[in-house]
Amino acid sequence: VSTMNAKTSSEGEEEASGTRNEVLGESGGLGEAKRRQVIRVAYVIAALDLTFLFMQMGVVPYLAKSLGLDSVGFGYLQTIFGVLQLVGGYIFGRFADQFGVRAALILSCASGSVFFLLMSLSTSIPLLFLSRLPGVFMHGIPGAQKVIADMTAPSQRAGALGKLGLCFGVGIIAGSALGGVLSTKLGIYVPTYVGLVGSLINTVIAMVWIPSQTKPKSDHHETEHSNLFSIREILRLMKFPGVTEVFIVKVLAGFPIGLFMIMFSIISMDFFGLEAVEAGYLMSYFGVLQMVVQGLVVGKLASHCTEMTLLRLSVFVFAGVGLGMALMRTVWHYCVIAVPLVFAFSMLATITDSILTKAVPSSDTGAMLGICASVQPLTRTVGPTIGGVLYKQFGVSSFGYLQLMVNLGLFAYLLKSKIPLGEMKSQ
Repeated sequence: VSTMNAKTSSEGEEEASGTRNEVLGESGGLGEAKRRQVIRVAYVIAALDLTFLFMQMGVVPYLAKSLGLDSVGFGYLQTIFGVLQLVGGYIFGRFADQFGVRAALILSCASGSVFFLLMSLSTSIPLLFLSRLPGVFMHGIPGAQKVIADMTAPSQRAGALGKLGLCFGVGIIAGSALGGVLSTKLGIYVPTYVGLVGSLINTVIAMVWIPSQTKPKSDHHETEHSNLFSIREILRLMKFPGVTEVFIVKVLAGFPIGLFMIMFSIISMDFFGLEAVEAGYLMSYFGVLQMVVQGLVVGKLASHCTEMTLLRLSVFVFAGVGLGMALMRTVWHYCVIAVPLVFAFSMLATITDSILTKAVPSSDTGAMLGICASVQPLTRTVGPTIGGVLYKQFGVSSFGYLQLMVNLGLFAYLLKSKIPLGEMKSQ
């Protein structure tokens, strides 16, 4: 059970612990085997969702080019999708809190179906832009995280959330390969048909295998009549002990790397001199690293170290990655740097999500996960402009130096600050 410092305990924290006990008690009525089955189903939904997402990411640039969209227009297309995901993340989380995670996952998968249907019909640029609109509700990963947060004890949560990285690795490898093979061999629109059918299957899986409510009904009623989007609710969540501090670390620590990844398609061509096929191999390498780190490393460390220790470790490693990026000159250097990069990125994401969902009442875990999910869309929204300026004016090394300075500052802050956390290890 999560325990907070007596000095910083509050009604919200007591509610978080109390409702967590109720969740586990109610889930216990379903049986341990049933809980594990539901969590495994959530992993399957996440893996399929990510596979279809990466499949379309590889196809969209070619589809846009075939329709006559230039690079500036394609940037607008990406920005619109990022803004929709940014706005929709929190709304999706609140929806999950109010109506249950099954309803939220059905909404996400159904939106994915509409997304791919519109893509398959995109024979003009306006239709291609229209196909981005369902992205506002496409949040399969936060939905799976919500299932895990509701159905695991706090001490087991970091390890369970970490295993979602396996799904991410599967999505990168399978999605990138499927998108390339299907579009090359069968036509540019074939991946959209596969995505449509797959999203419909995912919808059925969510309807059949995910329970209608994964947390106590008492928590459900607390937010039943609340607005889906409320600045006041966001500010309320940020007032829980430790939430603001950890969220700021989550946003800032990975922001410079996020800028680099947004510019990576250009960097891979101009700086590393890679062809499209070689860039695809590099993405597959990232996928394998992600699976190994999340599947074999993150969970084991979470069971032996406190979350604050792992948070400091991830930020420190991120600083080292920044130094390596500032000095790298070839793609082989980058392949070496990618190992600590994936470790730090995976550890930071898993540990901060775990900390933040335990810091708020269980009735607000969906909203908190929605806020966490907005970090990447925020980077994708502002990243192309900032990243473009950094790359054009200062070169690739500027991303590394920025990463180094930001994370050294964060590491010093984490060493000196006393953020109130429930310090626990998985049993």
